Amino acid sequence: MMKRRDFVRHGAVVGGAAMFGLGRFPHHLFAGAKEKRAQDRVTLGRTGIQVSRLAQGTGTHGVNKSSNQTRLGLQGLADLFRAGVDQGLNFWDLADQYGSHPYAKEALKTVSRDKVVILSKTRASTEQEMRDDLDRFRSEIGTDMIDIVLLHCMMDADWPQKKAGAMAVLAEAKDKGRIRAHGVSCHTFGALQTAAATDWVDVDLARLNPAGLIMDAPVEQVVPVLQAMKQKGKGIIGMKILAEGRLRARVDEALQYALASPVLDALTMGAESRGELEDLLTKIPRASVRG
Repeated sequence: MMKRRDFVRHGAVVGGAAMFGLGRFPHHLFAGAKEKRAQDRVTLGRTGIQVSRLAQGTGTHGVNKSSNQTRLGLQGLADLFRAGVDQGLNFWDLADQYGSHPYAKEALKTVSRDKVVILSKTRASTEQEMRDDLDRFRSEIGTDMIDIVLLHCMMDADWPQKKAGAMAVLAEAKDKGRIRAHGVSCHTFGALQTAAATDWVDVDLARLNPAGLIMDAPVEQVVPVLQAMKQKGKGIIGMKILAEGRLRARVDEALQYALASPVLDALTMGAESRGELEDLLTKIPRASVRG
């Protein structure tokens, strides 16, 4: 286990990566001694939920019930889910906003439900909205239990007040075994700080990459907040690892940074083809130990 002084020192190095600029990325600071694989099982904070290090994301440019992944078609995305499971992945990252629930349902026709951890996201605020969403989500996905449900895209620092009804329903659902964990995805620094301070949050979906692109704040501000989350036992999943494609030419550096980060348990990335998925599975172990 990483000692506190090592955690802080490593966190400071990782947090300062953006100051180097990607043109002078300090490879030697991020290479690991032990290879990490996309298929490795990691535990999300205090939840006890074990997921593959890589989640199959479904939200690239996801809006209005559509995304680059859902545009692959029902069979196209379902086949991509199945390919990931065949390769050892067990983590599907869905959302109502992406419209990806029916695609998971199609994949579950041939993938055993106990083989995958399913995460989805809701825009509900009130108790009734959340109850309706939970019922609808379970029907759309074809499952009685959704492993993780997040409040999607928190923008306001006072989101716990605005989302109190939905939070209460999710807490009840966890008590009754309809979900296993709840949390948030954040899209402003104030919302992220609130998530770190809110005990209700089991899991946080956080934007992080070495260039500081499309993030809630500069890297050196975000990382200490994620460290505080980690120390409280919250599970942290990294997103925007490639900054919505802006770092596609620097995939190795972005992966190396995310894999070396002590604040991330897992990362979600949305492959758009089997070839892209297999490329990620190859690049991740190489990036984790490259100096």
